[in-house]
Amino acid sequence: MPIWKRNLWVCWFGMFVTGVGMSQIAPVLPLYIRHLGVDNTALIAQLSGIAFGSTFIISAIFSPIWGHAADKFGRKPMLLRASLGMAVVVGCMGFAPNVYVLIGLRLLQGVITGYSTACTTLIATQTDKEHAGWALGTLSTANIAGSLLGPMIGGFIEENLGMQNVFFITGLLMLISFLTTLLFVKESFHRQDKRVLSIKETWRSVPEKSLTITLFVTFFILTVALYSVEPIVTVYIAQLSHNTSHIALLAGMAFSAAGLANIIAAPRLGKLSDKIGPQKVMLIALLVAGFIFIPQAFVNNAWQFMGLRFLLGLAMGGLSPSVNILIKKITPDAITGRVFGFTMSAGYLGVFGGSVLGGQVAGWFGTKYVFIVTSVLLLINAVWVYFKVFRKLNVQEAA
Repeated sequence: MPIWKRNLWVCWFGMFVTGVGMSQIAPVLPLYIRHLGVDNTALIAQLSGIAFGSTFIISAIFSPIWGHAADKFGRKPMLLRASLGMAVVVGCMGFAPNVYVLIGLRLLQGVITGYSTACTTLIATQTDKEHAGWALGTLSTANIAGSLLGPMIGGFIEENLGMQNVFFITGLLMLISFLTTLLFVKESFHRQDKRVLSIKETWRSVPEKSLTITLFVTFFILTVALYSVEPIVTVYIAQLSHNTSHIALLAGMAFSAAGLANIIAAPRLGKLSDKIGPQKVMLIALLVAGFIFIPQAFVNNAWQFMGLRFLLGLAMGGLSPSVNILIKKITPDAITGRVFGFTMSAGYLGVFGGSVLGGQVAGWFGTKYVFIVTSVLLLINAVWVYFKVFRKLNVQEAA
C-alpha cells in the first residue's frame, strides 16, 4: 500500500474521532451541567451555550497557528500533539468537579485542536495529482461524519453507559488515534521556507487572493448550512411526529442520514472532480444543496425529512473536497498548512454561526424558515462561485 494511502486511513480514523470529540457533548451537556450542581434551568441553557460554542470560537483562532506550526515543524508532530492533547483534555472532562472547570477544559480543547488541519495538509501535499480528489474527498467524510454522528453517539453512550463515560470513551479513542498515528503515519518533511512569515507576509505569498477568499467564504457557508438545522432538528421532528416516545431516536436518525450520505458521496464526487474539474462539482453541488433545503420546510412526516436530509448529504459530499482540492491547486506547498488552517477556521466559525443562525431564525420566525434562509444563503453563494471560481478557472483551462 502506498504511504499516502496508509496515512489517509490513519488520518481518517483520527479526524472522525476528533469530529465526534468536538460534537458528542451537545446532547449530554445540559444533563452534565445539572449533574455538576447547577439547578436553574435558564442558567443551564446559558452555560450550555457557552461551553459548546466557545470551543469552536477558540478553535477558529488557533487553527491557523497550528497550520503555521505544521508548515514549520512537520505535519506528523502536529497530529501527535493534537491527538494526545485531545485524549487527555476530553478524558479529564469526566472528572470535572464543577461547571467552570468543564468550560475551562472546553476552552483548552479549542486551543489544542489542529488535527484536521495537519491531516488535510499532510494528505494534500503527499498525494499525487491524479488521486488528490479521491483522497481529499475520502478525508473530508471523516470530520463531517464525526461531527454529525457525534451527538447521536454521545446520546447513546450517556443513555446506556452513563454521562462520564461519554468523555472517557472519547478520550480513549483519541488515545488510540495517537498510537496509530505514532506507529503508522510516515512523513519525510523538508521545510521549504526557512523564514518565519507573519500573517501579512503569508497572505502576500498567496497567488490567487480573490479565489482563495471565495473558497474560504464557501467553506464557511456550507458549514453554516450543515449546522443551521442542528438546534431545531429535535423540535422539528416533534412537530412532524405524532408518536412522542421516539423523538430522540428519530432526531438522531435525521442527523445520521446526512452523515451517512456524505460518507457515500464525498469520495466518489472527489474522484469525479479529478476528471471534470472541482469547480464544476462545486457549482452543481451548491445548486443542488440549495434547492434540496426548500422542500424540507414543507414535509409532512419525519421519514420525508430524513429522505431529504440523505439527499442533502449526497450533495454536500461534493463541496468540502472541491474546496480542499482547489486550495491545494492554487497554494504553494510552503504555506499549504497555514492556508488550510484558515480554511478550518472558516469551518469552525461556520459551526458556531450556523447554530446561532438556526436558533435565532427559528425563535423569531419559526422552524420552517430556517430551511428557507439556509437555501437562500447557498444559492447566493452558488451565484458568487459561478462568477468568481467557475468562469475564471474554465477560462484558464481553455487558455
